[in-house]
Amino acid sequence: GIGGVETCRRLRGLKTDAGIVMITVRDSETDKVQALDAGADDFVTKPYRFGELLARIRAVLRRTKLHTSGSRVLRAGVLELDLDRRLLKKGDAEVHLSPTEFDLIAFFLQHQGEPVTHAKLLRAIWGPEYGHELEYLRSYVRMLRKKIEDDPSRPEYILTEPWVGYRFRNPDDN
Repeated sequence: GIGGVETCRRLRGLKTDAGIVMITVRDSETDKVQALDAGADDFVTKPYRFGELLARIRAVLRRTKLHTSGSRVLRAGVLELDLDRRLLKKGDAEVHLSPTEFDLIAFFLQHQGEPVTHAKLLRAIWGPEYGHELEYLRSYVRMLRKKIEDDPSRPEYILTEPWVGYRFRNPDDN
């Protein structure tokens, strides 16, 4: 029910390092600019030649592999999140997380220091049809705080931004 540009924008919001090649019959400069500004890595118009499409996909894969070939471990304070192994450590101890808790802490770590709205978190973790289910988010943040904070009632990592959402703070940052 949504257009290609909006789909691209939402995909890019969920997975920033994904390669996106748009294939469409729309070929105006405005269409191409909108798609590329929405996050597309390339734009192919129909009709297209299969060999050219494959070459463009290979080029995007090369760029995304280069972009993500570095460390896939995120750190903040005593927390260490291994994105590939889906593993969180607090100091030397492994922290057991549900899949949703893992996705939530990964999102927070990837957006350290940024105020993130409730709606953005809900859509990024649960999907685009979510945005107003604050109790989902609050209960997962509460569970996550119990697992990562020394004192969940006085959080150091996941800070509440009143009337906005949350901010993930790295205690090592000044």
